[in-house]
Amino acid sequence: MSDDTSLIEATLRGDSSAFGRLVQKYQDRLYNTLVHLTGNHEDARDLAQEAFVQAFVKLDTFRRSSTFYTWLYRIAMNQTATHYRRKKTTASLDHVRQTTGREPVEANPGPHERLEQEERRGQVREALARLSDEHRTILVLREIEGCDYETIAGVLDVPVGTVRSRLYRARIQMHNQLKEILATEKK
Repeated sequence: MSDDTSLIEATLRGDSSAFGRLVQKYQDRLYNTLVHLTGNHEDARDLAQEAFVQAFVKLDTFRRSSTFYTWLYRIAMNQTATHYRRKKTTASLDHVRQTTGREPVEANPGPHERLEQEERRGQVREALARLSDEHRTILVLREIEGCDYETIAGVLDVPVGTVRSRLYRARIQMHNQLKEILATEKK
């Protein structure tokens, strides 16, 4: 019996501290993924909290056909989709910078290199923000979170073949967005 399984069983028997251990185990990973998806620390924190609440409330419906984390991820993705359907706004690049802060830069790069790195990061963030939710989600799961195809399939509740084709289309769309951004900046 896995550690997650024993914690789930204990939670279902009424030991809420067992669920607290599941939260501690997965909260940082889920939060970081949601920051990448939303571009906003506050939204990510709220969505992660909502996902854990939903997981706790619906824990008795967890069928164990996937890992607990995959199931939790799916809940978080559904929460995120619902959140953005309600919100129906897109964050500007300035808003993303303001809410996410600066990324770490390489040790001791010169001012010119730092400026180029920041510009490239901004271009990637802008291109990612322009993608559809479906394509942004799959790129974040694969390229930023490093999930394998099977895990992504479990999270999104789609076949592995669908993951491969969506990822292919998402990469093409990302490439096209970056080309468009670079062409606009050259003008």
